[in-house]
Amino acid sequence: MTMSATVPLASKDDLSLAYTPGVARVCEAIAEDETLYPDYTWTANTVAVVSDGSAVLGLGNIGPRAAMPVMEGKSVLFKQFGGVDSIPIVLDTQDVEGIIATVKAMAPSFGGINLEDISAPRCFEIERRLDAELGIPVFHDDQHGTAVVTLAALRNAARLLGRAVDDLRVVVSGAGAAGVAITRTLIAAGVQGANMIVVDSRGIIHAERGDLSGMKAEIGATTNFSGRTGAITEALIGADVLIGVSGGSIPEEAVAGMAPGAIVFALANPTPEVHPTVAHRHAAIVATGRSDFPNQINNVLAFPGIFRGALDVRATTITDRMKVAAADAIAAIVADDLRPDAIVPSPLDPRVAPAVAAAVAAAAIEDGVARLSVAPAAERAVETQHA
Repeated sequence: MTMSATVPLASKDDLSLAYTPGVARVCEAIAEDETLYPDYTWTANTVAVVSDGSAVLGLGNIGPRAAMPVMEGKSVLFKQFGGVDSIPIVLDTQDVEGIIATVKAMAPSFGGINLEDISAPRCFEIERRLDAELGIPVFHDDQHGTAVVTLAALRNAARLLGRAVDDLRVVVSGAGAAGVAITRTLIAAGVQGANMIVVDSRGIIHAERGDLSGMKAEIGATTNFSGRTGAITEALIGADVLIGVSGGSIPEEAVAGMAPGAIVFALANPTPEVHPTVAHRHAAIVATGRSDFPNQINNVLAFPGIFRGALDVRATTITDRMKVAAADAIAAIVADDLRPDAIVPSPLDPRVAPAVAAAVAAAAIEDGVARLSVAPAAERAVETQHA
């Protein structure tokens, strides 16, 4: 990765304009009117990619230095697919208050914050606090990027099967960052909480469990209204959809208990909770998180366009409506070519980021969280991809 100038610096006049004395005029203008800050600096198009290295891919808590290659890769994806500049930052602390204080202190340098590979449940509090206190988009991609693409895939899978999303009986295996966000996003998109069951390492989450707190307590109050108990096998009896984000293993007999024409998204990497060959014996549509199987649920379909759209209208936050709009835009890309083995577009499809950006920007304006009420410059994403 490199940093390069966007304007020439070849003469004394260039130097005088870019640095002293010319830069003083810009400083004075911003000091007088801080709303000019994104107009005169890089912040309007720059995101910080921040991690503490506590939950890196499938590798676990490997620390900040070992996490840096992932953050660098994320920055490449931001630029390639969304035309967004980003800086990878790894923090040598896993203390919630320390992370919040550090990100808040450096936030004036950026137009948005992408939290990455921070373990649950700390990630929920970190994102919640930063989102409330910063006034710029804060997005934990392990939560919401996964949830957005999962919703897009589920919309198209249901369409193929002639089903309504709000009628589906859904089981989410895993109550970490991704599992919680998927549950909340599906409910925001119309899936009935009464028809959803979430399973963690201790079994089905229900309101009467005495060990629940925080986000899991919220899940207990908003899902599984029938109070079903037991393990994953009991949860899957008669279920229409299985979404695996647990990193565990689900026995074939549990999948066999699902309803006819089932949908299985086994998203753990590198080993899906249910191998696709096994899942296809009992399900009509199967997706994984891997690139070597059809229907890859990949976050890169979401986050470049989401930040592109949010930055284009200078959104102060990323709302549920913006996430659902992103999912709908992703789903629509393959509307004319929808097949059981193609329910989401390829991550390399150049149409994705501009479509997501436009949908997110429009939703931000509709939700009243945009500082600019103008059409997004989403074409920049297309230009970037073909550069």
